[in-house]
Amino acid sequence: MLVTTAVFASILALMFIKLSLGVIALRRKNKVALGAGGVDELDRAIRAHGNFAEYVPIGLFLIGALELNGAPLALVGPLGLLLVAGRIFHAKGIHEPPPKFTNRVRGMKLTFAALGLSAVANLGWLVYIIVSES
Repeated sequence: MLVTTAVFASILALMFIKLSLGVIALRRKNKVALGAGGVDELDRAIRAHGNFAEYVPIGLFLIGALELNGAPLALVGPLGLLLVAGRIFHAKGIHEPPPKFTNRVRGMKLTFAALGLSAVANLGWLVYIIVSES
């Protein structure tokens, strides 16, 4: 059972809905059907939403694979927390107008850390399984 992954997927899905509703609200407010219509705030909201959609699936896949292969909560949980934290910081940071990129950069660093560590954890866990079954 993928209990930990389900919890993080649910949290991230709610975040995705919030980002989606933000784009919809700005489209309505600015009467823009496609693209950003030259509205900087809408452009940032679209990119926050798009960036989330680009990075979260692979993160959840890696976390789910790790959990499915029997890794303990102590390994899976922190990776999920790292991914969620990265996405929160990025979404918050992308809405800050330039040149302030602190939260956006922090968010991407945490997201990349979650992805990289999840990939390494998967490989390490698989080696552990193979060696321990030999």
